[in-house]
Amino acid sequence: MNAALDIGEVDRFRESVLRWLGLDFDDSKRSFLLEVLGRRVHANGRDAGAYLAALEGPEGPRDELRTLAQELTVTETSFFRNADQIRALNEVALPDRMAARADTRQLSLLSAGCASGEEAYTLAACTRDMPGIRDWSVAIRAVDINTAMLRKAAAARYSEWSLRSTTPALIRSLFHLEGRDHVLDESVRRMVKFEERNLTVEDEGFWSPGRFDIIFCRNVIMYFTPEIARSVLARIARSLAPGGYLFLGHAESLRGMSTAFHLRHTHDTFYYQRRDGADAEQDSVPPPLPAAAIPAPIDPDESWVDTIRNASQRIRALTDASKPGRKRAAVPATPAADVRTALDLLGREHYAEAQKILDALPPERARDPEVLLLSAVLQTHGGKLIAAEAVCEELLRLDEMNAGAHYLMALCRESAGDFARAADHDQIAAYLDPSFAMPRLHLGLLARRAGDREGAARELRQALLLLQREDSARLLVFGGGFGRDALMTLCRAELTLCGEAA
Repeated sequence: MNAALDIGEVDRFRESVLRWLGLDFDDSKRSFLLEVLGRRVHANGRDAGAYLAALEGPEGPRDELRTLAQELTVTETSFFRNADQIRALNEVALPDRMAARADTRQLSLLSAGCASGEEAYTLAACTRDMPGIRDWSVAIRAVDINTAMLRKAAAARYSEWSLRSTTPALIRSLFHLEGRDHVLDESVRRMVKFEERNLTVEDEGFWSPGRFDIIFCRNVIMYFTPEIARSVLARIARSLAPGGYLFLGHAESLRGMSTAFHLRHTHDTFYYQRRDGADAEQDSVPPPLPAAAIPAPIDPDESWVDTIRNASQRIRALTDASKPGRKRAAVPATPAADVRTALDLLGREHYAEAQKILDALPPERARDPEVLLLSAVLQTHGGKLIAAEAVCEELLRLDEMNAGAHYLMALCRESAGDFARAADHDQIAAYLDPSFAMPRLHLGLLARRAGDREGAARELRQALLLLQREDSARLLVFGGGFGRDALMTLCRAELTLCGEAA
């Protein structure tokens, strides 16, 4: 059956899946989609053309879409999954929302994309056991597009695999055995109401303003296109009470998706808190370094900012020595030239001239996040760390999910001797942008100076992998005068000092 299907039919199928279910599959998933399409064409007893035409009609065939949701959605989950987030729920989110709702003594929680119910029941168990909540009214909704998983959730019978993250004491208090099944206690079951719901479809009644106190939507938006993800997150933001909490999967972030939330970082995990009163919506690459300029391993007593400054001086000396007649770039007569001119001067390490370009911009342009970030980079490279930190703070007030600003704050905090906050900003930068190599490299250097060889090696290995595909323009801005090869050599040298072959 699959052999009769062509790529064009698979792509039509993919478009229908995106249209009706919001699930976005890239070209690497074509083989998987081919298999699913083949099974569904065969099960429907019709040819591919007729099957696809039905999917492409003005109204999707409801029963078939339910079946496709079962075939295409990921249902892997467990009770008390991601213990760090559960600790943040128990120790931050629930107590805070109870304090906010003390007058009504009502809480409302949502598990969006609940699969077979383990997450929703975990929320119920945590809420049930909160001190002082016995006489409260607690409503927990759990929604999913996969009706087979919802039936399993309603049955509340689980295997040991679903309890793999659950302590023996909790298993004893929450479940009883019937044969090989662990059956959930009725007091927890009745706290949760399950329903079929497609998160990509608007429903103003369900997503009413301020309805929920806490929403878990883990490992869901990663399967949507950016446009669909933004629309889903806008509904979530609208339906969360000001000060309410949103928990995403560890591989997901709101960077570039929503400005309606503050980022929170506690219990070794990241999550989000709805802003009070916020709206729901809201070039040249430097040449390779000569061999003499490849950095030596970092002196444990020298900060990364010092290394940046020293590297810049070495590279400038080498460049000037190799081109004795070279003239410094002149500052344009009209200093309102755009940011590209300042970037070009940064690439040639003319930091003061580049800053003059930015200083001459109109006030409204000077506060653009892009301009503020470049100004912070220039101040950092020029060794003006107090000024750099002030610019970063201003930038983070405008965009607290700016990974570059958090990385530069880490450099500033390290220079001030505040190593804990330096590491915290690096961790935030790495979370917000998992492809960003520099915060991983800096975390490795901080760990090595602190004597944590294992932690240093872990971060440096990750930095080495990321540097191989790091964007060249970002290396120009954040690389401290080092090119890709030099930074990778630095990583290998530091790994050697950690007792590990790179």
